[in-house]
Amino acid sequence: MVSFKLSSLHFTGFLLLGLGITLPAAARITCCDVDGKRVCGDPPPPQCVNKAKTVFNKGGVAKDVEAPLTEEQKAAREAEKARKVEEEKQAAEQARRDRALTGSYSSEREIDKALERSIANVEKNASQANARLETAQKKQTDLAKEKEFYLKKPMPAQLKRQVEENEKEIAAQEAILKQKDADIEALKVRFGEDKKRYQQLMGKSAPAAK
Repeated sequence: MVSFKLSSLHFTGFLLLGLGITLPAAARITCCDVDGKRVCGDPPPPQCVNKAKTVFNKGGVAKDVEAPLTEEQKAAREAEKARKVEEEKQAAEQARRDRALTGSYSSEREIDKALERSIANVEKNASQANARLETAQKKQTDLAKEKEFYLKKPMPAQLKRQVEENEKEIAAQEAILKQKDADIEALKVRFGEDKKRYQQLMGKSAPAAK
């Protein structure tokens, strides 16, 4: 192994390269800094194993090699890589949504109309649910009268099944009605965001909030 240190008084092969003197064809000099001094050798000096280094190939071509990463540095690098991948993924998704937005609407008014139609559909479903709820509640009253005949004796299986199914129907329609206001509010938020984004894409500013 050929190993040497470079200091203000000791310039060897590295300095010769800088002066244009050719190294042997097989030379592959590795250099690194150790305690403020330049250490070089072929093969690489042991002191350079865990340090950033410069490798000089034949002809004096230099290549910088970073120090091996610690486990913490590896984890940080992987985290940064994952973050960039996620950012690129989000950017691609945003671009796709932007294309869909500008392809679906040609004006802000069209977005407003789409919101109105969506709310109308929710109201229609709620109206249907309300009608079904009224029917189920009326049936509940009729079933309650039938149940009175069986206060002191077992209820027929068919009547029991009708009561249970009617109770499920009432619960289902009440849930739809309870969800209606939340659905309408969610639609307003979503279409509001779409409209704001559309304005940005069209180079317009959103109206100031009152």
